[in-house]
Amino acid sequence: MTEVVQLSGIRKSFGGIHALKGVDFVLRSGEVHALLGENGAGKSTLMRVLGGEHLPSEGEIRIDGLSAVFHRPADAMQRGIVVIHQEMALVPDLSVAENIFLAELPRLISWREMKRRARDIIQRLGFDIQPQAMVRDLSVAQQQVVEIAKALSRNARVIVFDEPTAVLSVQDAERLLTIIRDLRDQGVGVVYISHRLDEVFRIADRMTVMKDGTTVGMVEKSAVTIDDVIRMMVGRRLDALFGEDVPREIGRELLRTEGLGRGNVVRDVSLTVRAGEIVGLGGLVGAGRTELVRLIFGADRHDAGRIFVAGQQMRIRRPGDAVRAGIGLVPESRKDQGVVLDMPIRVNATMARLDPLTNLVGVVRRRAERQAVDALSDQLRIKASSQDAPVSSLSGGNQQKVVLAKWFHAEGRVLIFDEPTRGVDVGAKTEIYSLIRRFAAEGKAVLVVSSEHHELFGLCDRILVMREGRLAGQLMPPDYSEEKLLKLAMTSNANAA
Repeated sequence: MTEVVQLSGIRKSFGGIHALKGVDFVLRSGEVHALLGENGAGKSTLMRVLGGEHLPSEGEIRIDGLSAVFHRPADAMQRGIVVIHQEMALVPDLSVAENIFLAELPRLISWREMKRRARDIIQRLGFDIQPQAMVRDLSVAQQQVVEIAKALSRNARVIVFDEPTAVLSVQDAERLLTIIRDLRDQGVGVVYISHRLDEVFRIADRMTVMKDGTTVGMVEKSAVTIDDVIRMMVGRRLDALFGEDVPREIGRELLRTEGLGRGNVVRDVSLTVRAGEIVGLGGLVGAGRTELVRLIFGADRHDAGRIFVAGQQMRIRRPGDAVRAGIGLVPESRKDQGVVLDMPIRVNATMARLDPLTNLVGVVRRRAERQAVDALSDQLRIKASSQDAPVSSLSGGNQQKVVLAKWFHAEGRVLIFDEPTRGVDVGAKTEIYSLIRRFAAEGKAVLVVSSEHHELFGLCDRILVMREGRLAGQLMPPDYSEEKLLKLAMTSNANAA
């Protein structure tokens, strides 16, 4: 394999902040090269330099051994380099074919030819998406395919994927990994950025680890383990990510469902969670885990069963009912459901419980609000320029902490986490695990939905496994293994409580 990209001594500063401090990186044709590191390590900035979005302050870019200077993304595209960001650059009100050939539209005359070419590329990727379909009507996975098709239409020789599976289901993520393997086999060089290390170890040939704008090292996948890579990233082993479990006393039952159901999506689910207990909810995507916790929180209405909090039956028809009952939900998609991105941190952190902060006529007392948010920020170690900064300005880990702050402030008795560390880096995961355990140590009941098995194993006192809308079984710590969890998720129809 030949070296298609060589980055040497790349430096980039923004004002007085040094984002890249002399980074070296090499990509071969026909390989998947993972670029790893915590948020803020410089991964995305480095790829924006390669993609022509940033001009480096110092250093050299060489493509096929020849020096190159990219002033804009079009310059990089002309050399066959395409960056696919997590926030996809598609025009929702245009068709699939129009998006794929957007750069050629002024020169294209035959719409029939454009749709034929679009269909050929999409079929090459193994999907059946109609070229005339509007992008706004596609699923996230289908939009990802359109982005890849757009890259292939430009004869891309290098494709950068920045967190491509962060918002995909397990099944769609698998299909994307298959596409990436096919691209590699066709000689395309792939740079793969992801926080999902199990996924990285399945797809990558080599890995480069970055930290604080510098290169820690480049390794062959066959020469390292996940523990080795985590030590390179943060100086800790995988099992150390969960830290020391604080002393917890398992007390009385705080949450119970009896025969809870909604159509065929959730069927006859009975479970309990006690004070001080962390219970995991495992299973495959589509098993009904998110749907179940949405029923408990009142985001969707159940048509069968009952919900009890601290032994008292609750009538939960909407989220407000759940909050008044002492239930909080950290949702799967924090950006869409957990926070209001354009609103200040102080508003997001206190919105679930305003009574202690308002005066007699219902107006928020600003001093009381600031004191409460200061205490939450210190407790959860939220890194922000000020309370008035919009949540959108924060990193993924700090956005998730704002969601947690909301429920710490609400002082409920039950907290449900749906994929609590999705899209956050390894360091932020450690802090979030610590906060979950602290919540349980305060005598609250915790229910955790996660697709990361090691997260369930490292965090939970027991794991309930769902299959086809039902509880299929339960695992206790002595039985924790991926094989046993998947066996319940894929083959068992037994109920558990």
